[in-house]
Amino acid sequence: MNILSIAIKEMKHDFRDRRTILFMLGFPIVLMLILGLALTNAFSSEVSVGDVKVAVKDATGGGPLSEAFAGFAKEVGKTGVAFEPLKPGVNGREEVENNHVSGYVELTNQGISLYGSSRDAIESNIVQGMLASFTDKYNAAAAVARIEPAKTEMVLATGGSDYIRELSVDANRTPGSVDYYALAMTVMVGMWAAMGAGALIQGEVLRGTAVRLVIAPIRKGEIFVGKMLGGIISNLLCVMVIILFSKYVFKAYWGHHMGVVIAVLVSEVIMAMSLGLAGSYLLKGKASRGVISLVVQLMSFFGGAYFPILDEEGGGLMGFLVNLSPIRWANHGLTQVIYADNVSAAWPVLMLNIGFAALFLGVSILAMRRREGL
Repeated sequence: MNILSIAIKEMKHDFRDRRTILFMLGFPIVLMLILGLALTNAFSSEVSVGDVKVAVKDATGGGPLSEAFAGFAKEVGKTGVAFEPLKPGVNGREEVENNHVSGYVELTNQGISLYGSSRDAIESNIVQGMLASFTDKYNAAAAVARIEPAKTEMVLATGGSDYIRELSVDANRTPGSVDYYALAMTVMVGMWAAMGAGALIQGEVLRGTAVRLVIAPIRKGEIFVGKMLGGIISNLLCVMVIILFSKYVFKAYWGHHMGVVIAVLVSEVIMAMSLGLAGSYLLKGKASRGVISLVVQLMSFFGGAYFPILDEEGGGLMGFLVNLSPIRWANHGLTQVIYADNVSAAWPVLMLNIGFAALFLGVSILAMRRREGL
């Protein structure tokens, strides 16, 4: 009963502080709106590729390869990739170097050679993929011709659209700017619980109520658990408000696994509360809140809360700091859950959050036991 009373007291204290509510709710919602609208174009996944022109030199003198390639070129021409014969006296490699064509193909009795352009990497990759598909089919047809020549044409009778095939779990479901910042701001607010946790004990000391709590017929463990429970519930309510607001007002997409998403956010809030509490014990005095606030803001910055960081897999100091941020863990894991239906991506995040929460809580309990007061 004492634990519940202390938890309710903490929740009332948090929600009576208008500045805290404005900071926890108003600031992320406004930031979500501003960044979501301002950076709309930065999240566009549409890439426009015009007609692709490829020069072809046929040195086979006719034959099965030449005939098969002519049929292949005719079909893929319907998709915007034009294989045009190289004009006499023109060097195909120089045409590629001068960026006049996207690629140069040589047909010989030994096979097919492709020279691509590094300036037009996308076009070159498209041509390379098409030729790889054609080569596989031609080799298969050649193998069939040795056994049953009558079925050779059946192997090669494939439309040009089949040389490129796009597969996706949900091709139309990619995070837009509002979707990205809805998730990023929610995760960031969950991490802000560390700043409030830094004042759970220090606030009682500064207000002079710590002595009263110590002499009251309440155990330290009850005080500890009650204050932690109240702080966790208060922060989770703020997180839920942001989720609901972004979903129904900004129309942000949260996927079909809200239970998993909420579980990750709950573990993050618990870890953040534990971090803030441990920091308040290890960094004594008023300076502890400033240090905790700085650490949380750095986590937000390197975790991609304010802008996407795409080089998280890179090495160096930047890659290390990005991968060190709990906000980055949550953002990455929840993105996989929401947009790829990869629920298993949430388990590493949950385990990391719970593991660090247990570590920080252990440090806080040891520090509290060594003190005479709170």
